[in-house]
Amino acid sequence: MSIRRQILAAIALACIAAPAMAQPSMVKKFDNWGVYSYKDNGKTVCYVLTVPQKMAPSDVNHGDNFLLVAPKPGNRHAYAPQAHMGYELKPKSQVTVKVDDDTFFMTPRGKTAWTQREAREGEFVNAMKAGSTLTIEATSKRGTETRYGFSLAGVTAALKQAEKCN
Repeated sequence: MSIRRQILAAIALACIAAPAMAQPSMVKKFDNWGVYSYKDNGKTVCYVLTVPQKMAPSDVNHGDNFLLVAPKPGNRHAYAPQAHMGYELKPKSQVTVKVDDDTFFMTPRGKTAWTQREAREGEFVNAMKAGSTLTIEATSKRGTETRYGFSLAGVTAALKQAEKCN
């Protein structure tokens, strides 16, 4: 996807995640993944982000959707995948993520979904590093079933770069 969409997604994340923190800036791009940084209490924090290559159904307004992997607080070597949608997700639903042949589940809250079982976050990130495609299936608050296809090209290099600044 375009660099413009990635920057818009990064700005959207900043607005959602922490209004008081500085606006993120792109550090470097690796294929389909961008590394972004921002300052938090004087410390530089980096995360990686991508936007979908495919979206379905094609006849609905999806808004800005992106997948990011951010460091867990207090552990620069552990990362937490998050899916951010351009719409409210159905409460008490389950977001399904497939990385090649591996399946992971995320729990939605508002427009964001997090790994359902925190103990599987490392496995999820490792699957992303080893995989080639990632698919997210989610249901909007209005009941629309959506599907997004992401390329994993560049995610390993992006995570290595992000780890250097965290």
